[in-house]
Amino acid sequence: MEQYLNKNIKEVIDLFPAIGDILSEYDVGCSTCHVGTCLLKDIIDIHNLTAKNEKELMAKIAKVIYPDREVEALDLVSKSGSGPKEISYSAPMQKLVDEHVLIKRLIAIIPKLIDNLDVESPEGRQLIINSIDFIRSYADKYHHAKEEDILFKYFDESTAILQVMHEDHRNARAHVKAIVEALDSRDKKAIAEHLNAYQAILSEHIKKEDEILYPWMDRNLSYSQIGKLFSDFNTKEVEFEDIPTRSETFIKGLEVIYKPPVVVK
Repeated sequence: MEQYLNKNIKEVIDLFPAIGDILSEYDVGCSTCHVGTCLLKDIIDIHNLTAKNEKELMAKIAKVIYPDREVEALDLVSKSGSGPKEISYSAPMQKLVDEHVLIKRLIAIIPKLIDNLDVESPEGRQLIINSIDFIRSYADKYHHAKEEDILFKYFDESTAILQVMHEDHRNARAHVKAIVEALDSRDKKAIAEHLNAYQAILSEHIKKEDEILYPWMDRNLSYSQIGKLFSDFNTKEVEFEDIPTRSETFIKGLEVIYKPPVVVK
């Protein structure tokens, strides 16, 4: 069994497709992850499962890999205790989760932005420009600066889960760049395609961070590190002056126009 525990999860799912379905039963989204560099054994450490669910999950996986043998699943479980069901964030992580809410409010508006795309009038073009400015100034520079410049430095950035986060950030930036280029050429189809792609990446990315990455990081940070992290975040926020207020005002204006679904905090 150990040979499979040390394989990356995509390779294991390719060998045993049923494992992808089993992981989905426990809300472990490895099948839909586009990077898939985590090892099979990493799902226990990274995902916030109860001890009972860990044992059940690994027992089912063992049964798929060795259908004709009895494999002791208890030895595969890496941590004890019942495991928390409700996620409770440290103060610095809560800052990031709260910032996600404003980003999710933009994401909720994207379908209506696409339906009403206007690349010819100055007003229509400015709306797209302002939306890109929100993404680049708030979502990327303000929010991602805390993650990439501060938070991620507390961990080994070669770990699979952080590689996934960096890859998501790079892909999101590539789509934003493509939107700007498409706007210059007045290509509505390309703008819509890249807005849809950005929405898909960020929706899944935020879910991974809120439900997997941040809880995992909180479990591995000391009290002193959390305090230092909170202080570092506060210092970083000073650098960005009015960006949070300006960004909130912009989103509120869009919501008045488009009346998107209410984002659950």
